[in-house]
Amino acid sequence: MQIIALYHIKGGVGKTSAAVNLAYLSARSGAATLICDLDPQGASSFCFRIKPKFQSGTEGFIKGGDYLEMNIKGTDYEGLDLLPADLDFRNLDIAFENRKKSRKRLGKSLSSLITGYDYVILDCPPNITLLSENIFNAADIVLIPIVPTTLSIRSYEQLKAFFIKNNYDVAKISGFFSMVERRKRLHKDIVATMQGQYPEILESAIPYLADVEKMGQNRAPVCAFAANSRAARAYENLWTELIEA
Repeated sequence: MQIIALYHIKGGVGKTSAAVNLAYLSARSGAATLICDLDPQGASSFCFRIKPKFQSGTEGFIKGGDYLEMNIKGTDYEGLDLLPADLDFRNLDIAFENRKKSRKRLGKSLSSLITGYDYVILDCPPNITLLSENIFNAADIVLIPIVPTTLSIRSYEQLKAFFIKNNYDVAKISGFFSMVERRKRLHKDIVATMQGQYPEILESAIPYLADVEKMGQNRAPVCAFAANSRAARAYENLWTELIEA
Protein backbone atom coordinates (compact mmCIF):
# COMPACT_ATOMS: atom_id res chain seq x y z
CA MET A 1 0.00 0.00 0.00
CA GLN A 2 1.29 3.44 -0.94
CA ILE A 3 -0.04 6.54 0.81
CA ILE A 4 -0.12 9.76 -1.21
CA ALA A 5 -1.03 12.93 0.70
CA LEU A 6 -2.34 15.98 -1.14
CA TYR A 7 -1.23 18.74 1.17
CA HIS A 8 -0.64 22.47 1.28
CA ILE A 9 -0.22 25.04 4.02
CA LYS A 10 -2.89 27.15 2.29
CA GLY A 11 -6.37 26.36 1.03
CA GLY A 12 -7.75 27.16 -2.42
CA VAL A 13 -4.82 25.80 -4.41
CA GLY A 14 -6.48 22.84 -6.16
CA LYS A 15 -5.62 20.22 -3.55
CA THR A 16 -9.03 18.53 -3.35
CA SER A 17 -9.50 18.61 -7.14
CA ALA A 18 -6.21 16.78 -7.54
CA ALA A 19 -7.00 14.27 -4.77
CA VAL A 20 -10.37 13.41 -6.30
CA ASN A 21 -9.06 13.02 -9.84
CA LEU A 22 -5.91 11.11 -8.91
CA ALA A 23 -7.95 8.71 -6.79
CA TYR A 24 -10.33 8.17 -9.69
CA LEU A 25 -7.47 7.59 -12.13
CA SER A 26 -5.80 5.17 -9.74
CA ALA A 27 -8.98 3.09 -9.54
CA ARG A 28 -9.54 3.32 -13.30
CA SER A 29 -6.10 1.83 -13.84
CA GLY A 30 -7.19 -1.24 -11.87
CA ALA A 31 -5.61 -0.39 -8.50
CA ALA A 32 -7.69 -0.86 -5.36
CA THR A 33 -7.92 2.72 -4.10
CA LEU A 34 -9.17 4.55 -1.03
CA ILE A 35 -9.51 8.31 -0.78
CA CYS A 36 -9.43 9.46 2.82
CA ASP A 37 -11.07 12.85 3.41
CA LEU A 38 -9.28 14.37 6.40
CA ASP A 39 -10.59 17.89 5.87
CA PRO A 40 -13.54 18.76 8.17
CA GLN A 41 -15.07 20.72 5.26
CA GLY A 42 -15.62 17.39 3.48
CA ALA A 43 -15.08 18.59 -0.09
CA SER A 44 -13.88 15.20 -1.39
CA SER A 45 -16.83 13.49 0.28
CA PHE A 46 -19.15 16.00 -1.41
CA CYS A 47 -17.60 15.37 -4.83
CA PHE A 48 -18.27 11.65 -4.49
CA ARG A 49 -21.85 12.23 -3.26
CA ILE A 50 -21.17 10.77 0.17
CA LYS A 51 -22.40 12.33 3.40
CA PRO A 52 -19.48 13.64 5.49
CA LYS A 53 -20.14 11.58 8.59
CA PHE A 54 -17.68 9.34 10.46
CA GLN A 55 -19.78 7.11 12.70
CA SER A 56 -17.16 6.27 15.31
CA GLY A 57 -15.87 9.81 15.79
CA THR A 58 -12.28 10.99 16.17
CA GLU A 59 -11.51 8.37 18.81
CA GLY A 60 -12.60 5.60 16.46
CA PHE A 61 -10.54 7.12 13.67
CA ILE A 62 -7.42 7.10 15.80
CA LYS A 63 -8.02 3.53 17.03
CA GLY A 64 -8.18 2.31 13.42
CA GLY A 65 -8.94 -1.32 12.68
CA ASP A 66 -12.66 -2.15 12.67
CA TYR A 67 -13.52 1.38 13.79
CA LEU A 68 -11.97 2.66 10.57
CA GLU A 69 -13.19 -0.03 8.22
CA MET A 70 -16.82 0.24 9.32
CA ASN A 71 -16.88 3.81 7.97
CA ILE A 72 -15.52 3.05 4.50
CA LYS A 73 -18.06 3.76 1.76
CA GLY A 74 -18.14 2.61 -1.84
CA THR A 75 -18.31 5.25 -4.58
CA ASP A 76 -19.97 5.16 -7.99
CA TYR A 77 -16.63 4.04 -9.48
CA GLU A 78 -15.36 0.48 -9.47
CA GLY A 79 -12.33 -0.07 -7.26
CA LEU A 80 -12.64 3.30 -5.51
CA ASP A 81 -13.75 3.63 -1.88
CA LEU A 82 -13.95 6.68 0.34
CA LEU A 83 -13.39 7.25 4.03
CA PRO A 84 -15.62 10.28 4.62
CA ALA A 85 -14.80 13.42 6.53
CA ASP A 86 -16.58 14.59 9.63
CA LEU A 87 -16.85 18.03 11.18
CA ASP A 88 -15.40 16.49 14.35
CA PHE A 89 -12.12 16.00 12.48
CA ARG A 90 -11.40 19.61 13.44
CA ASN A 91 -10.53 18.09 16.84
CA LEU A 92 -8.09 15.49 15.52
CA ASP A 93 -5.12 17.52 16.73
CA ILE A 94 -6.44 17.44 20.31
CA ALA A 95 -7.13 13.71 20.06
CA PHE A 96 -3.63 13.00 18.73
CA GLU A 97 -2.07 15.15 21.45
CA ASN A 98 -3.53 12.88 24.13
CA ARG A 99 -1.88 9.75 22.67
CA LYS A 100 1.57 8.28 23.00
CA LYS A 101 3.74 8.82 19.93
CA SER A 102 1.29 11.53 18.98
CA ARG A 103 3.02 12.32 15.68
CA LYS A 104 2.83 8.74 14.39
CA ARG A 105 -0.73 7.76 15.30
CA LEU A 106 -2.15 8.30 11.80
CA GLY A 107 0.21 5.77 10.26
CA LYS A 108 -0.76 3.25 12.92
CA SER A 109 -4.46 3.89 12.33
CA LEU A 110 -4.14 3.39 8.58
CA SER A 111 -1.96 0.28 8.88
CA SER A 112 -5.03 -1.95 9.15
CA LEU A 113 -5.85 -1.08 5.52
CA ILE A 114 -2.55 -2.35 4.15
CA THR A 115 -3.92 -5.58 2.67
CA GLY A 116 -7.03 -4.01 1.18
CA TYR A 117 -5.68 -1.20 -0.99
CA ASP A 118 -2.89 -0.48 -3.43
CA TYR A 119 -3.17 3.29 -2.98
CA VAL A 120 -4.56 5.49 -0.23
CA ILE A 121 -5.01 9.14 -1.23
CA LEU A 122 -5.23 11.62 1.65
CA ASP A 123 -7.08 14.87 1.07
CA CYS A 124 -5.53 16.95 3.84
CA PRO A 125 -6.68 20.15 5.56
CA PRO A 126 -4.42 23.22 5.30
CA ASN A 127 -2.06 24.64 7.95
CA ILE A 128 0.79 22.97 9.81
CA THR A 129 -0.68 21.20 12.83
CA LEU A 130 -0.17 17.99 14.75
CA LEU A 131 -2.38 16.26 12.17
CA SER A 132 -0.08 17.59 9.45
CA GLU A 133 2.93 16.11 11.21
CA ASN A 134 1.12 12.77 11.41
CA ILE A 135 0.55 13.04 7.66
CA PHE A 136 4.24 13.78 7.03
CA ASN A 137 5.18 10.62 8.94
CA ALA A 138 2.49 8.35 7.45
CA ALA A 139 2.68 9.34 3.77
CA ASP A 140 5.05 7.84 1.23
CA ILE A 141 4.58 10.91 -0.97
CA VAL A 142 3.57 14.39 0.16
CA LEU A 143 2.27 15.96 -3.04
CA ILE A 144 2.11 19.76 -3.01
CA PRO A 145 0.00 21.80 -5.46
CA ILE A 146 1.81 25.03 -6.29
CA VAL A 147 -0.05 28.00 -7.76
CA PRO A 148 2.64 29.91 -9.70
CA THR A 149 2.74 33.06 -7.59
CA THR A 150 5.39 34.56 -5.36
CA LEU A 151 3.50 33.71 -2.15
CA SER A 152 3.09 30.08 -3.23
CA ILE A 153 6.82 29.80 -3.79
CA ARG A 154 7.36 31.15 -0.29
CA SER A 155 4.89 28.61 1.16
CA TYR A 156 6.62 25.75 -0.65
CA GLU A 157 10.03 26.81 0.64
CA GLN A 158 8.63 27.23 4.18
CA LEU A 159 7.30 23.67 4.10
CA LYS A 160 10.63 22.26 2.95
CA ALA A 161 12.38 24.20 5.71
CA PHE A 162 9.91 22.81 8.25
CA PHE A 163 10.66 19.27 7.11
CA ILE A 164 14.39 19.81 7.46
CA LYS A 165 14.17 21.56 10.84
CA ASN A 166 11.95 18.84 12.32
CA ASN A 167 13.78 15.86 10.80
CA TYR A 168 11.00 14.76 8.45
CA ASP A 169 12.04 13.02 5.27
CA VAL A 170 12.25 15.82 2.72
CA ALA A 171 12.61 13.23 -0.05
CA LYS A 172 8.88 12.53 0.39
CA ILE A 173 8.00 15.97 -0.98
CA SER A 174 6.94 16.25 -4.60
CA GLY A 175 5.29 19.28 -6.19
CA PHE A 176 3.20 20.11 -9.21
CA PHE A 177 1.88 23.37 -10.61
CA SER A 178 -1.83 23.99 -10.20
CA MET A 179 -4.25 26.59 -11.60
CA VAL A 180 -1.71 27.61 -14.24
CA GLU A 181 -2.58 30.33 -16.75
CA ARG A 182 -0.01 30.09 -19.53
CA ARG A 183 -1.08 33.46 -20.93
CA LYS A 184 0.33 35.13 -17.82
CA ARG A 185 4.00 35.94 -18.14
CA LEU A 186 4.48 35.64 -14.37
CA HIS A 187 3.07 32.11 -14.35
CA LYS A 188 5.28 31.02 -17.24
CA ASP A 189 8.39 32.51 -15.64
CA ILE A 190 7.73 30.99 -12.20
CA VAL A 191 7.03 27.53 -13.64
CA ALA A 192 10.26 27.59 -15.64
CA THR A 193 12.34 28.92 -12.75
CA MET A 194 11.04 26.55 -10.07
CA GLN A 195 11.20 23.45 -12.25
CA GLY A 196 14.81 24.30 -12.93
CA GLN A 197 15.55 24.95 -9.25
CA TYR A 198 13.63 22.06 -7.65
CA PRO A 199 14.02 18.66 -9.36
CA GLU A 200 11.20 17.19 -7.26
CA ILE A 201 8.62 19.40 -9.00
CA LEU A 202 6.88 17.36 -11.68
CA GLU A 203 6.66 18.47 -15.30
CA SER A 204 2.91 17.94 -15.47
CA ALA A 205 0.80 20.98 -14.59
CA ILE A 206 -2.92 21.50 -14.05
CA PRO A 207 -4.29 24.46 -16.02
CA TYR A 208 -6.83 26.93 -14.69
CA LEU A 209 -9.93 25.77 -16.57
CA ALA A 210 -13.70 25.95 -16.14
CA ASP A 211 -14.01 22.14 -16.31
CA VAL A 212 -12.10 21.84 -13.02
CA GLU A 213 -14.39 24.37 -11.37
CA LYS A 214 -17.43 22.38 -12.58
CA MET A 215 -16.47 19.45 -10.36
CA GLY A 216 -18.56 20.92 -7.56
CA GLN A 217 -21.54 21.34 -9.85
CA ASN A 218 -21.25 17.82 -11.29
CA ARG A 219 -20.10 16.22 -8.01
CA ALA A 220 -17.69 14.01 -9.93
CA PRO A 221 -14.04 13.91 -11.05
CA VAL A 222 -13.41 15.92 -14.20
CA CYS A 223 -11.77 12.79 -15.60
CA ALA A 224 -15.18 11.11 -15.36
CA PHE A 225 -17.61 13.76 -16.65
CA ALA A 226 -15.25 15.40 -19.18
CA ALA A 227 -12.89 12.55 -20.02
CA ASN A 228 -11.64 14.07 -23.28
CA SER A 229 -11.06 17.56 -21.93
CA ARG A 230 -7.75 19.33 -21.57
CA ALA A 231 -8.17 19.27 -17.80
CA ALA A 232 -8.67 15.50 -17.74
CA ARG A 233 -5.57 14.96 -19.87
CA ALA A 234 -3.58 17.15 -17.48
CA TYR A 235 -4.59 15.01 -14.49
CA GLU A 236 -3.84 11.84 -16.46
CA ASN A 237 -0.35 13.14 -17.23
CA LEU A 238 0.16 14.06 -13.58
CA TRP A 239 -0.88 10.60 -12.35
CA THR A 240 1.33 8.83 -14.90
CA GLU A 241 4.33 10.98 -14.03
CA LEU A 242 3.75 10.57 -10.30
CA ILE A 243 3.62 6.76 -10.28
CA GLU A 244 6.52 6.45 -12.69
CA ALA A 245 8.76 8.91 -10.82
